[in-house]
Amino acid sequence: MDTMITKFFLALFIPGLLVILFTRVTFSHWVALLLTVALIAASVYAGFTHTWLLYIVDAFSLTIGFWYATQMMERGKRKE
Repeated sequence: MDTMITKFFLALFIPGLLVILFTRVTFSHWVALLLTVALIAASVYAGFTHTWLLYIVDAFSLTIGFWYATQMMERGKRKE
């Protein structure tokens, strides 16, 4: 049960943070989203994510991270 709780909290924060990190590195929130989805797909294929609850939490975190990365990119464009 402890591993499920750990996976839940990691799924809640890691995908969103990865989108933000990859946006900072690649300067494109679309590329960052694609890279993060590829990493999540690899973890699903490897068997680390195996419940629908974790899929939904991953998607929620991706959505929030993508939204924040989009806002971050827009703020950067307005400063220039």
